Amino acid sequence: MVKLSLEGVGAAYGARRILSDVSTPVFKGSEVIAVVGPNAAGKSTLFKRIAGLVDGPGEVRIEGSRRGMDGICYMPQDSVATARLTVYESVLLARKQRQPTWTVHEDDLALIDTVMASIGIGELAFRHLDELSGGQRQLVSIAQTLAREPEIMLMDEPTSALDMRRQFQVLGFIRNIAKARGMIVLIALHDLNQALRFADQVLVIADGTARASGPCEDVITGQMLRDVYRIEARVERCSMGARHVIVDGALHDLAVA
Repeated sequence: MVKLSLEGVGAAYGARRILSDVSTPVFKGSEVIAVVGPNAAGKSTLFKRIAGLVDGPGEVRIEGSRRGMDGICYMPQDSVATARLTVYESVLLARKQRQPTWTVHEDDLALIDTVMASIGIGELAFRHLDELSGGQRQLVSIAQTLAREPEIMLMDEPTSALDMRRQFQVLGFIRNIAKARGMIVLIALHDLNQALRFADQVLVIADGTARASGPCEDVITGQMLRDVYRIEARVERCSMGARHVIVDGALHDLAVA
């Protein structure tokens, strides 16, 4: 089983420190970890640090991996492709990039068909990327990431351009495929109710460091919402058993233009 943990991880761009001393418990295969926190908290930089795209102090520990760093796939917020490719070609290219040969096999095509159908973009297969809407392009980016069959998947706000129905469809599929393949999925989300619904654990990033981590019900609390988001809110359990955040409306130290 693949495992991931961070010990004292930091990152900076030049003299500007973005992350410092981020440590986590051990995340294990089949877990979905929601990475939450205010804007500019350092979530995107954390993903880049884990993926090896930026340097910094501390250690990213990966255990039980068959592929090491090649088993990590990072999906950034903006992954705009400029090549004149069809959707299907772009997903196939993403799958073959880290494989030892460029020979296309039947199992490659079958997996791509399954992934595209599962997130609802099968009908876009022969459309060109520059003909798609922002939400459609985001779905293609998700398909490209999943087609690589990562062991550790880092997804930076993958549902930000999607409508509510698509958000639930995609997040449900990601959760199911993480369980089926034994993947670790770290997914940056702004909607804490989505985190409560789809994630196993949550990692709270604020002011460039980890403020809390653990099971969602232990971390997403009224106190955390006051401390990190500076809002008065509470977390309640609905009649179906799911937990959800209710905002009471009080905002602290926020200037309104």
